[in-house]
Amino acid sequence: MNLRYFSRWEFTCNGENCFNKMSPLLLKKLDTARDYANTPFQITSSWRSEEHNKAIKGAKNSSHLRGLAIDISCTESSKRFQIVDALLKAGFTRIGIANSFVHADIDESLTEQVIWLY
Repeated sequence: MNLRYFSRWEFTCNGENCFNKMSPLLLKKLDTARDYANTPFQITSSWRSEEHNKAIKGAKNSSHLRGLAIDISCTESSKRFQIVDALLKAGFTRIGIANSFVHADIDESLTEQVIWLY
């Protein structure tokens, strides 16, 4: 899969590349969101192993475990708005907002059309 704004090396877990464990639909939506945002996205979390998810105290049913979620670094309110606006335009319906990142996933097994705070 070719992406316009991301290289496969931006998707890592514990220093290992996990691009092949990411959902192609998520990657396509992420690339579209990046185009809408017109600002770089720094991926801080993508696919996670069970061990890594436990170590960072991730949710037991985390969408990251299935390659259906990403976290984007963000500490500025105006950039946070750009990212969330772009994610919504790209069709994401599950978004989490924290002080230092924005989470987005496409996990249809979880409640959709939600935005939550960490």
